Amino acid sequence: MAALRGLLDRPMASYYLLISSAGLLLLIGLTMVFSATSVKDYAEDGNATASVVKQATFAVIGVVAFWACQRLPATTYRALGRPLLFTSIGLLLVLNLLVAWARLAGRDSAAIGPIEANLNWLFIGGIQVQPSELAKFALVLWGAHVIARKGVALGWWRELATPLFPVVGLLFVLVGFNDLGTMICLLALVVGLLWAAGVRLRVFGALSVAGLVGVGLLIAVASLGAGSGERGAENYRLARLTNFLNPPAPAECGDPCWQIYQGRLAIEHGGWFGVGLGKGSLKWNWLPEAHNDFIFAIIAEELGVVGCAVILSLFAVLAYTGLRIARRVDDPFRRLAAAAVTTWLVSQVVINVGGVVGLIPITGLPLPFISDGGSALVVTLAAVGMLASFARAEPDAARALHARPPARWVRLLWAPLPPLPGRRRRTAPPPAARGPVPRARQRRSDEEAAPRGARQTRARSGTASERRR
Repeated sequence: MAALRGLLDRPMASYYLLISSAGLLLLIGLTMVFSATSVKDYAEDGNATASVVKQATFAVIGVVAFWACQRLPATTYRALGRPLLFTSIGLLLVLNLLVAWARLAGRDSAAIGPIEANLNWLFIGGIQVQPSELAKFALVLWGAHVIARKGVALGWWRELATPLFPVVGLLFVLVGFNDLGTMICLLALVVGLLWAAGVRLRVFGALSVAGLVGVGLLIAVASLGAGSGERGAENYRLARLTNFLNPPAPAECGDPCWQIYQGRLAIEHGGWFGVGLGKGSLKWNWLPEAHNDFIFAIIAEELGVVGCAVILSLFAVLAYTGLRIARRVDDPFRRLAAAAVTTWLVSQVVINVGGVVGLIPITGLPLPFISDGGSALVVTLAAVGMLASFARAEPDAARALHARPPARWVRLLWAPLPPLPGRRRRTAPPPAARGPVPRARQRRSDEEAAPRGARQTRARSGTASERRR
């Protein structure tokens, strides 16, 4: 423990913990995507590496985004918050309007010109974008900037009501209409942001009640066509909730609980040490979304409990590092943004893993770094890059980097030196106790004191040569 404490006390410990845990999760994710998709890709197209090559391409883009975000100062992030927020809201509006128009018109495809919408994805000229993932990062930057600017005024409800709560409510509606899981993740992000800001507990109570009411309304509107629901058909969101609360027998399990049943079979088949990497059988078109939402079940089948424990330990290290950065930085914006990103990633892991193992209802949320998905991977790596820049800006880390700066070409290719923390003014020490005042400097008595305004003159005596001597 002493050796571990000594390693954690090093100035750059947060930075190295962050990039090591995120890098290992990224490598494991690429490996598991290849294992979960190779059989199906080879059966359909004859190319077993089609999905993993696509995921690796997005991983390279995400590493570039990580590198760029690591070089940006906090002032740039604060300036980017509002444009990213407006962009994400605009993309979400376009997505929802196109999906609603296609359903009202009875069309199979929601496309106008080069723009096409498909439930949670927006295709713009062949580029696939998931606006809800961009909305997470935008809400982190904008929310941290707004709360840091308000400061101690957050004790008033009026300061929280304008403009934080209206914008958050709009994002909840735009995201939750098609994707309830991402909306719950946004709710957890806002709770983490307000918790880091030190908001009173009554605000969390009101926010929890509003969130539960909103989730109930979004479950109800699935019967009207929200998400992947259809008017007049069974409410799939309500079916997931009822199947979780009262699961039917395996023999009576229909379409709503088929995914849950197959996922648990995969976990049972894996045991403690798994059947071996690439040797799982549930991915042979038995388990729906084996490469995305339920990739943790494939990990449990092929790597067993040991492999799951390793992955959860890496996520625990990532969560500890994010909270460590939030505690050590001096800037309020950095502290709030680091806490919000950490809450976002941890809540997404809890929702995904909890749904796979049966602790919470299924919401269809991917596992960060592991699941197949380009937009989610790029945005997640960009958020980790921002955390890396905050880790380098810790006071001890900044002093250590300035004390022994790397070579110039290293700073040009990797990251510039962070700013040194501001020097705090030290209070002046009390004056030392003096000895007795000499008789020549003692204050004269009133009889000896010269009258105010009078100027004493010195009488010159002797010649000039004597005075010089």
